[in-house]
Amino acid sequence: MIATDGRPVPQEKSPVFDLSTYLSKRQAEVEAAMDASLPITYPDKIYESMRYSLLAKGKRLRPILCLATCELMDGTVEMAMPTACALEMIHTMSLIHDDMPAMDNDDYRRGQLTNHKVYGEDIAILAGDGLLSYAFEYVAVQTQGVPAQRLLQVVARLAKAVGASGLVGGQVVDLESEGKLDIQEETLNFIHTHKTGALLEASVVCGAILAGATEADVERLSCYAQNIGLAFQIVDDILDITATQEELGKTAGKDVQAQKVTYPALWGLEVSKTKAKQLVAMAKAQLEPFGEKAVPLMVLADFITTRTH
Repeated sequence: MIATDGRPVPQEKSPVFDLSTYLSKRQAEVEAAMDASLPITYPDKIYESMRYSLLAKGKRLRPILCLATCELMDGTVEMAMPTACALEMIHTMSLIHDDMPAMDNDDYRRGQLTNHKVYGEDIAILAGDGLLSYAFEYVAVQTQGVPAQRLLQVVARLAKAVGASGLVGGQVVDLESEGKLDIQEETLNFIHTHKTGALLEASVVCGAILAGATEADVERLSCYAQNIGLAFQIVDDILDITATQEELGKTAGKDVQAQKVTYPALWGLEVSKTKAKQLVAMAKAQLEPFGEKAVPLMVLADFITTRTH
């Protein structure tokens, strides 16, 4: 731009997006909301068990994706926060159940003893059940300023993501595949697009729906989420091999011990890293029409492949 006196006018630079600050702020908001969402009442033991796992330190990636997408579509953090909390409740349920002796039989999660190691298998099962049912109640009762039709779509998306056509179905095929040496890439993709990817996709899509996104925008954001979901799992598989228990917050090397087929086992470490980066690039390409408003989602996509835990 040129001023009237002929001198160039300096252009204002867009502020640099600081992921660390953004994550810290959003994590604090989500954790405060979750803490308030689940007070201890009678019978104390079940609420203590639910809170033990829900409030354990985690990345809060799913709630943050929901909030970021809602804001991208000109919604507010306030309208999306109940759904963000519900997503973490559902995710926490899946971790509690996944760690049980009948499934992955793990002793540590998020840097602390797993729920069943502290409260027993009976209470751990019930804590997972309690979190799952409460997630839907919380969305329905606590969401403000969102038309009922949108809220209904969100509840339906969450239910599908966690059910037999989503997380549960992926877990079944995962369990059935343990110890088998002939698992193909198609089966591995099915496991992880359902077990991991379905809830990540719901996190993004629900945030968009709450804010009234168009069908075209929802479709584009679904593609973004599917790609980061698969990249997320590939990186998880890599970290299971390369990271320590302290870095992971859970037992390292569990996939090898359980004789699970992983992406590094199929492709090798270097190809797996390349594939994850390619998926992230494809995800970010879906965000280009949204311009600078999509920077948080862009940077979160990069975070998936660069994280160390």
